[in-house]
Amino acid sequence: MPAKIIQTNTRPFDNVDIDPITLDIIENALKNARTEMDAVLFRTAMSPGIREQHDAFPMIANPDGKMVVGQFGSFFSGFKEGYDGEIEEGDIFLTNDPYSCNGAISHLNDWLTMMPIYIDGRIVAWAAMFGHMTDVGGKVPGSLPTDAAQIFEEGIQLPPVKIYHKGKLNEELLSVILRNCRLPEWNKSDFNAIIAALRLAERRVVEMSDRFGTDQLVGAMENMLDRNRVAMSAILNMVVPEKKVYFEDYIDDDGMGMGPYKIACTLWREGDHVIFDFGGTDPQSISSVNFLLNEEMFKMFLGAFFINLFDPQILFNDGFYDLVDVRIPRGTILKPIRPAALSSRTHLLSRIFDIMSGVLGQGSPDALCAAGFSDSPHFMYSGYDKNGEWYQLYQIGFGGVPGRPAGDGPDGHSLWPAFTNVPNEFLEAYFPLRIVTYETIIDSGGPGLHRGGNGLSMGYQFLEPGEISIHDDRWLSHPWGVNGGLPGQRSDKLMVRADGTREWMVSKCDRIKVANGDTLYFNTWGGGGWGDPLTREAAQVALDTSRGLVSIEGAKRYGVVLDDSFNVDQRATDDLRQRMKTERGEVQLFDRGGTMEELKARCMADTHLEPPTTPVFQKWMGREDVGQREAAE
Repeated sequence: MPAKIIQTNTRPFDNVDIDPITLDIIENALKNARTEMDAVLFRTAMSPGIREQHDAFPMIANPDGKMVVGQFGSFFSGFKEGYDGEIEEGDIFLTNDPYSCNGAISHLNDWLTMMPIYIDGRIVAWAAMFGHMTDVGGKVPGSLPTDAAQIFEEGIQLPPVKIYHKGKLNEELLSVILRNCRLPEWNKSDFNAIIAALRLAERRVVEMSDRFGTDQLVGAMENMLDRNRVAMSAILNMVVPEKKVYFEDYIDDDGMGMGPYKIACTLWREGDHVIFDFGGTDPQSISSVNFLLNEEMFKMFLGAFFINLFDPQILFNDGFYDLVDVRIPRGTILKPIRPAALSSRTHLLSRIFDIMSGVLGQGSPDALCAAGFSDSPHFMYSGYDKNGEWYQLYQIGFGGVPGRPAGDGPDGHSLWPAFTNVPNEFLEAYFPLRIVTYETIIDSGGPGLHRGGNGLSMGYQFLEPGEISIHDDRWLSHPWGVNGGLPGQRSDKLMVRADGTREWMVSKCDRIKVANGDTLYFNTWGGGGWGDPLTREAAQVALDTSRGLVSIEGAKRYGVVLDDSFNVDQRATDDLRQRMKTERGEVQLFDRGGTMEELKARCMADTHLEPPTTPVFQKWMGREDVGQREAAE
């Protein structure tokens, strides 16, 4: 049954004319309120994942739950599908269960709160905020076990529940939830910070209603949605062809011996409507890399992609959603069946951006972006310090943003533009470790007219015995280049033990014991290049080399010859570029660095990327993929 909304005032909102100036004021006031929600949260949360890295997403929606301002798309359609109780004034809802809200949030660490905003007995808006909790229980610290076979192993599951009922906190329920977390004080602080952000949104909406009138406020929201729909309709009709276009990409493995996993997408347009069909995507995994992709979340990704590419002045909201049809076959790695594990879904969630770029860009190659740092790799370190106190770090790694039509990709940046790094001083002050290296990886960005951003090397030296977890990808497949650009360098992880022993780590692993003096070099991948590298200005390549972004040897990949002082040898450069151009032949739209079979063979020879003795090679060496088939059935 659908949720039942209790309102003492059922009068419909009047249709009113909103003059452009008032509409502009209300729009900017709502955008400002959304920014204030972030500010309240980041200044009052305790966990570094939210406080420092900003792993949280706010939203304000209209009375129907359509996002008007926000960042991660609307959660309310999934919420209404999963909740069959009453919605009353003063209620605040909490959930972290993706299967209860059709993937509106995608793993148990994300605590989603939603609050109806009432004025005079009617819902005039909704506020929502979710944040990634450092721990929600489960079999490993951090609650992101690579080898989880079912969601029951990943932590406490919360279907949509009233954490506040008519304004009163359900303290007993909250105490049960916190009892199941390894860091209850952090979780409680972060939870209260999220609630404070909702209260801030409520105050701002009430203030706008008092100033402009409730009907005008609701009418302005409808106008904002309509304007988005008109703008996005024009873009979709301009960019998306009626003829079907196909693209595929991969995540490299699932940490359990299976992989790579294919994500397939076919795109076409029928009149004003655009269809994305993920038929051909591989079956769900037996591990936790599955991603329950919510259709509206994908539409949010699409809107953000187009708006940033074509016109950043367009207000991003849900107005265009009815123009897009997203088809995801059930039982695939993008639509797993409960109780499939989901905790390590970050690799697939992020790879969706590369898929969108590849499938959309084929119709407009000049607007096509290369593949880049399409992931949010996780690093976790936990244990008891010398005082017997529990410590637990969760951190998101950064890498190389791809080369773009507008220019080079930034070095050592996050996939999510709003994320920031955790200051090294913060890490060293709060955790028993020392940061011995924090630098971009020279030559890791793919060469191109516009260079791909370099990956990042972060060296963690551990000062107390403990355990670490690593969650990363792109150790096998390259972030591809486009329009003649070359692919970026892949990732790797190197452990140097206190006695000098060197161990290459696999990309997805848990429960790795570390001792005082051990050092992990967490090396992420670079972004693919955009455009022909032989057309990049030699002087710009020389500047990149002088800045330590490209080596003298790496400059030759651009056809540029430099001396030891980074001066261009113009004659040698002209000769080299002509020879490279002749040998290369026709420029390709996509450069993946080789076929998948070639990449596998290369990894077999370059064993530090993933030693052939590890389970991930079992499938490639002839193992029957029983696990995938059973999961699909």
